[in-house]
Amino acid sequence: MQLAFFEIEDWEKEFFRNNLKNHELLFSKHNLKKRNIDAIRNSNGLVVFIYSKINKDILSKLPKLKFIATMSTGYDHIDIEECKKRNIAVYNVPFYGENTVAEHTFALILALSRKIHLSYDRTRVGNFSLENLRGFDLKGKTIGIIGTGHIGQHVARIAKGFEMKILAFDVYQDKKLAETLGFRYISLNNLLKSSDIITLHAPYNKDTHHLLNSKNFHMIKKGAYLINTARGALIETDALVKALQQKKIAGAALDVLEGECYIREEKELLKHKKYPNCDLKTVIEDQMLLHMENVIITPHNAFNSQEALQRIIDTTLDNIKSFVRKKKCKNKVV
Repeated sequence: MQLAFFEIEDWEKEFFRNNLKNHELLFSKHNLKKRNIDAIRNSNGLVVFIYSKINKDILSKLPKLKFIATMSTGYDHIDIEECKKRNIAVYNVPFYGENTVAEHTFALILALSRKIHLSYDRTRVGNFSLENLRGFDLKGKTIGIIGTGHIGQHVARIAKGFEMKILAFDVYQDKKLAETLGFRYISLNNLLKSSDIITLHAPYNKDTHHLLNSKNFHMIKKGAYLINTARGALIETDALVKALQQKKIAGAALDVLEGECYIREEKELLKHKKYPNCDLKTVIEDQMLLHMENVIITPHNAFNSQEALQRIIDTTLDNIKSFVRKKKCKNKVV
């Protein structure tokens, strides 16, 4: 088969060449557009990322196309209805970083609980004083997990290993899962009141925008810590800054900020794309967070492990092989 790859990096190119030796492979680091479509008119398969807009016009110029594999979780850049009409199979990568993001979440929790960031800064300049570096144990503490999808579930597994008490909030409750992993579902307000550590793992949408805000921040248990490795806009930044300044919460660890705007796929961050600035007030508030000693900020890096990125191309390869061998595949969208 002739397979065309777009938005592909050199290391990915080498991987696919080594694993698809019996096929004709065409590679481009650019996204697919009308101007570069002529070279792939005879392609049977198409592998893309989210910047390649696969619409009716593009599909009409690919008469031999049989399947599309997107190297992303989302697939709204592909005209699914048109693919159905043309009998073109579409595959995605539904999961790849659940343990990766969960591990980063606990890296942040441990950094806060043992003041790793402050200890590191101090010892770098030759100061080995223990003053104001006393931390706290995780054992016996209550962690509140907001969102019990694949990442939230993995956070619960890790928390169980630390012998923490686990509470959870999710609009979709899986009681069997809760029993298996040893956590209890409660309301959002009760979770905020009862948790020593609150960690966010919910998707971002119109219903979760500012899920934590000026109206419910006061419900958070005094002295609690807040962790966000999901999306920045789940938290109203102004409310967070005020809660920290007023010492309502003891600290925060953030891998995402509201000022970075909306990102659909973490892998976008590796494509060196520029994002427009959000509200200037939010950006300034984010800068204030950067200078607080009880706040740790990492640059939306929770997803970024070699293994997670490898899982994306491994899954994509499996999707391609499933189509070629006519095997059933759980990642098939249509």
